Amino acid sequence: MKPTEPRGDKAARLRQRKFERLRDIQVPPDALPGSLSLSHRRCGKSACHCAQEKQGHPVWTLTFMVDGKKRVERIPLEWVEEVRRNVAAGREFKQAWTEILVANAELLVLRRQQGR
Repeated sequence: MKPTEPRGDKAARLRQRKFERLRDIQVPPDALPGSLSLSHRRCGKSACHCAQEKQGHPVWTLTFMVDGKKRVERIPLEWVEEVRRNVAAGREFKQAWTEILVANAELLVLRRQQGR
């Protein structure tokens, strides 16, 4: 809060931003949590090119949490672009939802301070 800004003005701005986000927010039907990453693994076959090269075979994975446990799932190469878009949609949704929750917390603090 700016030093000269009354609490009522800040609360009004928070409510306005919160309701703008609520109006705009939509749950993307195919949104995904977590992150998509590329790593390289050697297959273990002595005749394979990966046995002589520094990098192994490319492996795409989606890493996310379920019930407090980390899950890592392999993603086929032909799915990578779609999964990347769905992870980005999930991240954008999560960010919008977090903004709403933070605004609610700040409004609660302002309400408590006004009661003093």
